Amino acid sequence: MREPVDLRRQRILAAVQARGATRVSDLADELAVSVVTLRRDVEELARAGKLRRGHGVARPILPEQDEGGDHARQGGRTPAAGADAADPAADGGPVAVVVPERHAYLYEMLHGARTAFEEAGVRIALHIAPAAPGAEQPLVERALADGARGLLVAPRWRSLTTEEADYTWLARVDVPTVVMERRPRRGSALHAVDTVCTDHWYGVHLAVEHLTDLGHRRIVLAARDDSPTARAVRAAFAEIAAEHPLVDKWAVALSSPSAVPEPEREHEEKPLELPSLMAELGATGALLHGDVDALMLVQSLRDAGMRVPEDCSAIAYDDVVAGLGSTPLTAVSPPKAEVGRAAAELLLHRLGRRAAGGAVGPAQRVELLPTLKVRGSTRSAPVRDPHPSTPAAQ
Repeated sequence: MREPVDLRRQRILAAVQARGATRVSDLADELAVSVVTLRRDVEELARAGKLRRGHGVARPILPEQDEGGDHARQGGRTPAAGADAADPAADGGPVAVVVPERHAYLYEMLHGARTAFEEAGVRIALHIAPAAPGAEQPLVERALADGARGLLVAPRWRSLTTEEADYTWLARVDVPTVVMERRPRRGSALHAVDTVCTDHWYGVHLAVEHLTDLGHRRIVLAARDDSPTARAVRAAFAEIAAEHPLVDKWAVALSSPSAVPEPEREHEEKPLELPSLMAELGATGALLHGDVDALMLVQSLRDAGMRVPEDCSAIAYDDVVAGLGSTPLTAVSPPKAEVGRAAAELLLHRLGRRAAGGAVGPAQRVELLPTLKVRGSTRSAPVRDPHPSTPAAQ
């Protein structure tokens, strides 16, 4: 039976008076109602003058303080004052969030981060970086000049050169900073900055294990080479395929001619026609990064007479649009929204510690594991006759 509204609001009021500043999302979880319903209750209680409403936070109304006041104190502070001191929403300043333009993968992470900030009552100032080397630095400098008190950033980093060029200035940002879905080089100036990212080695491991479990022994990776994710996927595949006892042969190719850091320049690795490469290798399994390239490559296989999954099993890497193909693609699915949320929560933790005047604590490098979503593009490897029949002797 649903709890009466008046009783629920009494419980909200009691909780806020006992604890001080309390997140609306936490109250909603405790009372088993939606955040929308809980927010409406808080608005009504605030309108009635029974509590104060902030951005995602409900606060008690305190009695006026004077020298002889006898209201409850803890260590010289009211309970609410102590709560506000550790509340990341307390000073009201925005958090700057910087992501590249036209990047669906990172936009899913942005959604997860935004949800966490909204629940905490922390405003965000979103900055979209154009596709140019070093585009993030002026945006961050502008955000800091405008009063941003924290930074969540996902640089584009098309090449190792542009990546390393950002290490020094990012490491010197003087507000709490979390780098999202990027893994700075070990020992670099950015090594000691908080990062939250996907464990792409594990994602490739899931894909290779799935293919070998289905009997595929010759596997091709067709991948981009113009992002930190692409470089992590390539390195992981080379390591895993080379050491896997069930992989007989493997190869790596570019997924498209434009999937390189600087498309206008000549590159050592040339894009190969995937059907030709697979035929040459005798491959029956393919891992394709990223999703859009994967859908196009599957079509190229079909145009060449290689049916998916009857003749060749294909796994996409990213899972942004992999499930929308005419044959939905089995895909490695990084926890994109969860990475964004974890990055935001880590930043909120840093802001709360700073507001409370406590020690910041050691830098953290957080990795979340991807999952494999099995759809219609993978099946057992086709059985090949090791002794094909020959024409009968005349």
